[in-house]
Amino acid sequence: MSLTFHWFLPTNGDSRHVVGGGHGTPATESGRDRPPTVAYLSQIARAAEDLGFAGALTPTGAWCEDAWLTTAMVSRHTERLKFLVAFRPGFVSPTLAAQMASTFQRQSGGRLLLNVVTGGESREQRAYGDFLDKDARYRRTGEFLQIVRGLWEGRTVDLRGEHLRVEEARLARLPDPVPEVYFGGSSPAAGQVAARHADVYLTWGEPPAQVAAKIAWIRKLAAEHGRSLRFGIRLHVITRDTSAQAWAEADRLLAGFDPETVRAVQSGLARSESEGQRRMLALHGGSRDRLEIHPNLWAGIGLVRGGAGTALVGSHEEVAERIEEYHALGIDEFVLSGYPHLEEAYWFGEGVLPRLAGQGLWTHPEGGAAASARVPFAG
Repeated sequence: MSLTFHWFLPTNGDSRHVVGGGHGTPATESGRDRPPTVAYLSQIARAAEDLGFAGALTPTGAWCEDAWLTTAMVSRHTERLKFLVAFRPGFVSPTLAAQMASTFQRQSGGRLLLNVVTGGESREQRAYGDFLDKDARYRRTGEFLQIVRGLWEGRTVDLRGEHLRVEEARLARLPDPVPEVYFGGSSPAAGQVAARHADVYLTWGEPPAQVAAKIAWIRKLAAEHGRSLRFGIRLHVITRDTSAQAWAEADRLLAGFDPETVRAVQSGLARSESEGQRRMLALHGGSRDRLEIHPNLWAGIGLVRGGAGTALVGSHEEVAERIEEYHALGIDEFVLSGYPHLEEAYWFGEGVLPRLAGQGLWTHPEGGAAASARVPFAG
């Protein structure tokens, strides 16, 4: 099976430094270096498309631009790239969300993927008018996906749930194809929702042993419901022609972390209700020491950024080896990013992807010749 790679659209701004934010923390000042205009995001999207990425993830939350609106605009400047739109099911009715997805598919030529984010921070949820606790939010997400999937199948849906109620809900036009649902979460409640409703289970970039345990957990839960899932991982990446060059770039980013900013971000993230965020924080403990937590896996990003906080760092060959290591565990999809997102897309796309193609692990969506012709980006 060919590996699938997605890039990231920084709708919270971009920079040559790490842009912090997420999980209840605001975007840092560096996000203003390259504002998330449609023109700039389209430039990233076009680069990702040309390099062979299958899709691009957009985040959700108060710290970034709206993912639905932004990707709808950026899609007009691309041809093949899919958009992994992150959204929170508590903020929109399931019938409307199913209709929005159907419209997006028709208007974009079937290029929508959905990243369902239940929301791990009650304080941020309340700002949007959502006052459920975390476990209740997951139960609501399950009801939401039950309704949406029924509508996508062309059924008339009646549901009187604990949190959601619809009567005679039906779509006039069905999505073609039906968008795949990506879902992540490390809590028991999240695991149940993923097992029942997800097509792809996403984990943040933990060391391989922890990722293997997560995969086994979700596989077991899914099997209990007669289902099987694919698995993906969310990572940042710093890849260069040599290992020394890559680690020098990681050191440069780390040197730009203001100690007060680190303290403030870590204090905010420590209050997070997210089990996944707790696991991210445990990888570095708020310390700049021992940030390489597995060969070529660096936890430095998580000092100033919520959510995904680890990066693959190394030469193109080393990064390709780590990808193979995760793939051996069962990971088939990689959702990647890097600072700045435009330049790092080229470093990875021209440095790592051709090596994976040469090993038969990846094929450029536009044909093998497109990948084999590339040379490492320099600049």
